[in-house]
Amino acid sequence: MSYKPDEPPMELLPCIELETAPNPTAAVLWLHGLGADGNDFVPIIPELDLTGCPGIRFVFPSAPSMPVTVNGGYVMPAWYDIVGRDLMDQEDAAGIQKSAESIVQLIEREVSRGIAYENIVLAGFSQGCAMVLQIGLRFPHKLAGIIALSGYLPLAVTLPLEKHTANQSTPIFMAHGEYDPVVALERAEASHALLEKMGYAVHWNEYPMEHSVNREELADISRFLQQVLASK
Repeated sequence: MSYKPDEPPMELLPCIELETAPNPTAAVLWLHGLGADGNDFVPIIPELDLTGCPGIRFVFPSAPSMPVTVNGGYVMPAWYDIVGRDLMDQEDAAGIQKSAESIVQLIEREVSRGIAYENIVLAGFSQGCAMVLQIGLRFPHKLAGIIALSGYLPLAVTLPLEKHTANQSTPIFMAHGEYDPVVALERAEASHALLEKMGYAVHWNEYPMEHSVNREELADISRFLQQVLASK
């Protein structure tokens, strides 16, 4: 997942940034879900317990707007198109890859600003969850961790051929609501099972909620960040 030297650089996605301390040495790129934007998860940062963590730069990019087939072609922020309700029907591989390239560009920007790859966490909710799994498991440099919330593993058929050994042992925090009406729990469970079968270190969590985030989950995310970033 890289750029060809003869290709012009892509325009960076618009981002909201929040730093927990001056001169941060770690970064968390947090991707929103379908129809939201970079503002969506900014309010939860003050609710996270980051005790023991280094200074972190939280980066919240906004996806471009596009027509979404499952929503009648309505134009909204989306990382890729969704054709069917089962999410795996006619997956938008080209759209997923295009968004992946734009997110990789943001990762590289953090590295250019002095954040080491191994100090970067990818986090995402719903469509954003799908994107961080798509990117993180194929990324050629070791990352600190992956936070995959209320989503699923996209393009699972190609993962065995495209995965990179750099992140084979990277911790993955995967969580889902038991009553999620948007991304069925069974879909997330199937993704979890496949990842474990492929040898990934998945921390699986379920919560009594729908397609959302609750305080118990935030506490668990806090602990995960403390674990993967504490020594950075």
